Amino acid sequence: MRPTLTALLVAASLPALVAAAPAPNVRTVGTATLYDVPAIPPAVADAVQRYQNSRAALFEDWLPDGSMLIATRFGETQQLHHVRAPGGARTQMTFAAEPVAGAQAIPGRNAWVFGRDIGGDEWFQIYVAGPTGQPVRMTEPGTRNQSATFSKDGRIMAWSRAVKGSGDYTIMIANPGDPKSARTLLKGTGAIGPADISADGRTILLARGVSNRETTLSLLDIASGRVTPVATGPAARYEDPRFTADGRGIVAISDRESDVRRLIELPVAGGAIRVLTPASQWDVEDYDLSDDGQTLAYAVNEDGFSRVVVTPVRTRQMLPQPVLPRGVLTGLKFTPDGRRLAIGLSTATSAGDVWAWDVTAGQLVRWTESELGGLDPAKLAEPTLVRFRSFDGVSVPAFVYRPKAIAAGVRTPVIIDIHGGPEAQTRPNWNYGAQYFADVLGATVILPNVRGSDGYGTKYLNLDNGPKREDSVKDIGALLDWIGTQPGLDAKRVAVYGQSYGGYMSLAVSEHYADRLVGSVERYGISDFNSFMANTEAYRRDNRRAEYGDERDPAMKAVFDRISPLRNVAKIRKPMLVMQGANDPRVPQSESEQVVAGIRANGVPVSYVLFADEGHGFLKKGNNDLRRAVETVFLGRLFGVGVK
Repeated sequence: MRPTLTALLVAASLPALVAAAPAPNVRTVGTATLYDVPAIPPAVADAVQRYQNSRAALFEDWLPDGSMLIATRFGETQQLHHVRAPGGARTQMTFAAEPVAGAQAIPGRNAWVFGRDIGGDEWFQIYVAGPTGQPVRMTEPGTRNQSATFSKDGRIMAWSRAVKGSGDYTIMIANPGDPKSARTLLKGTGAIGPADISADGRTILLARGVSNRETTLSLLDIASGRVTPVATGPAARYEDPRFTADGRGIVAISDRESDVRRLIELPVAGGAIRVLTPASQWDVEDYDLSDDGQTLAYAVNEDGFSRVVVTPVRTRQMLPQPVLPRGVLTGLKFTPDGRRLAIGLSTATSAGDVWAWDVTAGQLVRWTESELGGLDPAKLAEPTLVRFRSFDGVSVPAFVYRPKAIAAGVRTPVIIDIHGGPEAQTRPNWNYGAQYFADVLGATVILPNVRGSDGYGTKYLNLDNGPKREDSVKDIGALLDWIGTQPGLDAKRVAVYGQSYGGYMSLAVSEHYADRLVGSVERYGISDFNSFMANTEAYRRDNRRAEYGDERDPAMKAVFDRISPLRNVAKIRKPMLVMQGANDPRVPQSESEQVVAGIRANGVPVSYVLFADEGHGFLKKGNNDLRRAVETVFLGRLFGVGVK
């Protein structure tokens, strides 16, 4: 039996006032428990379905015969599909109730591995599968497995494994055709994992993510287990590091000696780096090298939009370039022979598809045609990129989705949707939530990239670190000022909305600017940094300390005591909707429970939805349908509008 909210609060030993808060109205819908949530009118359920039926095609990998593995949702969850040729049918290859979390082809074999967890708990298992038969689990239940990496001949698979209660990962190795061959190669320290295996199959390149600002690299000799650090110089990020074809260098996306991330080559033996991409004010976001090391493809994140470049590694001569829709990259990989490049892309008006670029012929061929669930792309909102000045003069970018059917001078309600991370970035890809609220509620949706967001250089990324956390909250205060100057926006009908770190932001903004909001929505947000650090899974704790600050430091703990929303919950005076997954390993259920109780104890209206089979994010379609319907009713009441 699922415990009631009141029972959970008492068990958590919260203050008596909170524990004694009035019992909410409770009902169950599917796997969700709804507390103080109004009934959902049929018109809302119908409106939700118009937008929730879109689905994307996400490139996962090439198979040896030149066909593709594609991830697509048909039904409730995302599963793997096989596409044999451009425009071909998507043949479903996995059929479990839980979604697939990424897949990779095993080199030289018509087989692949994929990850899957249970109910969003993120304790991923790795499975080996092929065109027929049942997938075979390679890993042990109760462990978290990720970063599967293969030797060039496909005979060695290395991956990282964590166990409950530990922040350290173990490096595992096996023959992917024999689960019984799995063995421990190295008991590592921290968030360490295999990044590549050398061409001769003797050495594993290891990467340890210390924080969002630092990665350390090392070499693991498979035969002896000996680890040799790579001399990387000053602290920097090294993303997607790989051996060069001759094994003497390491290619990676890095901000070493630069404010923005570039593609560099780092000598294994140490020495000066070689920059492989032209000077730019924007980050390199992804890359791939052909297996022979001759052709390079990379993508640049230009103010949120992706630009793909293909070039010979040595001559850098200009080749014909793929002309793609303006959007955001979702995949980039060469075929094993290097002749074709898979490019996945999502746009503001398309859910996401896959193209193949013939490097020699210079031809772009579309492989998939994904569905918008009956929506007309011509009627969808096109996001506008704006910038506003914050309290200290920092320029903050934001994407604005204004209802296409509403004239420019007509004032609309506003939803400020703040991304998570905090080191994430809102980008102009398919955002059915923003499109939905613009159409159904007639609201303008603004998605800011407050300081601390990725994509704008290391300096901007670090502007909110540690004790500077609330400077990002002040960015939203500046956005509220900007809204007040816009003739087409109603500054008296503004709601703030966010998930994860954006959930914290929603709570904090609700406290600092309560008189300028009509209400707030937050999903699985941090309500108290001290309790969050104590209860988040061990494998994440050190990384989060590097971003938020170390609660073991008395000075930092004092900052957390001062800024945590739970400590300031009395300042929340407008209605709030809170949602949570019961299996969330990142921001545990307790973070939502305690702030809901605190708000309720103050007599402020608060609705709460708990999904029993979700984690950090809602991945099952039925749950997302319900979530969107609840949000619609809540926000519609705040704005005083009906569903269109």
